[in-house]
Amino acid sequence: MGHPMAKNLEKAGFPLSVYNRSPEKTKDFEEKSSVCYQIQELVQNSSIIFTMLTNDQAVKAVYEEILNSDIRGKLFIDMSTISPKASEETAAALKIKEACFIDAPVAGSTVPAAEGTLIIMAGGSNDDVQHAMPYLLKIGKSVKHLGENGKGIAGKLSINYFLSAIYQGLAETVLLAEKLGIERTDMLEIINESASGSGATKVKTPLLIANQYDPAFALDLMLKDILLAKNAGADFPLSEVLVQTYQSAHDKGFGQDDVIGIINYLKK
Repeated sequence: MGHPMAKNLEKAGFPLSVYNRSPEKTKDFEEKSSVCYQIQELVQNSSIIFTMLTNDQAVKAVYEEILNSDIRGKLFIDMSTISPKASEETAAALKIKEACFIDAPVAGSTVPAAEGTLIIMAGGSNDDVQHAMPYLLKIGKSVKHLGENGKGIAGKLSINYFLSAIYQGLAETVLLAEKLGIERTDMLEIINESASGSGATKVKTPLLIANQYDPAFALDLMLKDILLAKNAGADFPLSEVLVQTYQSAHDKGFGQDDVIGIINYLKK
C-alpha cells in the first residue's frame, strides 16, 4: 500500500509489517514496524495483508508468490486500481486456498492519503469488509461497500473516468480563456468560486498557476485507468476523446507529469 496510508496505520498503533519490492522505500518504517524482505515473510507474520500495486501484471506477480504460502484464514485487501477481471480472478484463487479478499481502491491522491481522508470503495463479502473496517477507517474518512468482489474496482474506474473528463475540461477552459485575453489566475478564481468549481479544480489550481506539474497523480496512471474503464464498458461520446487525448499526451512525453499537465499537451 502507499507509504502515507501505511504510516497512518502505524500511527494508529497497529502492529505493522511492511514489504516493498523496492526495499529502500521501507526505511521510514524501520524504527516502529517490522520490515520484511520477502513477501512470504510478511504473509506468514500477518493475518490481514494490504497490497497496493501499479497494474494487473504487478498484482498477478505478487499474488502468485502469495499463493505459494499457507494463507488459510487470512484476509487480503487489495487497494490497487486494476481491471475488474484481474481482481475477481485474484479473489477466486485466494478462495480456493481458504483465504478472503476484498478490493478496496481509494478516491484521492497524496494529500488525502497523508491526512487519512481518502474515500475507500470496497468489494467483497459483508463479513470481510466489516473485519477490515477498523483498519480502513484509519486510512480513509469513509468506506463505501459497493457489493461483491470487483465492485470496489468498478467504483474506482467510474470516478476516475469522471476525473479524467474534469481535468481535460479544466485545461481546455483555461486555454480558451487565455486565447480570449483572460488571465489564468482570474479564470481559475471564477471557476473555483462558481458552481463549476470542485475539490478537483481547487487542488489543481496551484499547479496551473505555477505551471509546474510535479505528479500527485501522474498522467500515465490516469491513462491506465481510462483504458481500464474503456475495456470494462465505457462506450460513450467522451470515451474515445479521452483515450485519444491522454494517449497522445503520453506519446508526446507528458506521462510522468501530474495529470493536469495535460494542459501542456493541449497547448500544442
